[in-house]
Amino acid sequence: MTVRRLQDFEGEWRLSREVVEADGRRATVTGRAVWSRAGTGLANELAYVETGEMRLPGTPPMQVERRYHWAQDLSVFFADGRFFHRVPPEGGETAHWCDPDQYDGAYDFSRWPEFTVTWAVRGPRKDYRMMTIYTPEDR
Repeated sequence: MTVRRLQDFEGEWRLSREVVEADGRRATVTGRAVWSRAGTGLANELAYVETGEMRLPGTPPMQVERRYHWAQDLSVFFADGRFFHRVPPEGGETAHWCDPDQYDGAYDFSRWPEFTVTWAVRGPRKDYRMMTIYTPEDR
């Protein structure tokens, strides 16, 4: 399997996400994700900006946004600089403890350039599974 490098992600991607709560409730997000050097000020870092529309049954669609910074070694940081997790370059498992919740993630690069990121989140107030599929914008 090919090892992914930071520059492999640079560019515009379509995203499709499904969030399934333990009780069966579902939400979907469609939108785009952009990895770019703009705003990072560093040659070895990419800014990640995700924008989209979230749909929950019985409610009007709402706009959503997420921002992260990705470092050269595929470490991912929240917008405020706190460490989030490290992306396994060959794909595979990762994790993040956000007291009191455990985030267990997996990156699947087997269909590159399309790839999937899955998170299972468990805690006293959270219990859901989230799967996001990324597809290059130009395909």
